[in-house]
Amino acid sequence: QVQLVESGGGLVQAGGSLRLSCAASGSIFSSSFMGWYRQAPGKQRELVAAITSGGDTNYPDSVKGRFTISRDNAKNTVYLQMNSLKAEDTAVYYCKMSYRLGRYFEVWGQGTLVTVSS
Repeated sequence: QVQLVESGGGLVQAGGSLRLSCAASGSIFSSSFMGWYRQAPGKQRELVAAITSGGDTNYPDSVKGRFTISRDNAKNTVYLQMNSLKAEDTAVYYCKMSYRLGRYFEVWGQGTLVTVSS
């Protein structure tokens, strides 16, 4: 029932910007924890941004100051604004929704490829 649909990936020059979107189905989005993750070839998937239902955010040092996560509860959508992109940002980016509906649920998006040319 719950699905995440991602968009916004593509090819961008180093130093450029890109905004990823992830639209969620269902009525539990507003109370969910949302996160953006990325996975480069041969590397483990890593968290790049997280936002709570209350709007608190968290970023690793690798993207801090360059990436911004936000959410629009009216549209059931989470965004990742990526600025000053570097070649090392190249990866498949995934959004994840975590929520409780009696028990814990975790839903992943299909991923969207971001390629940053140096």
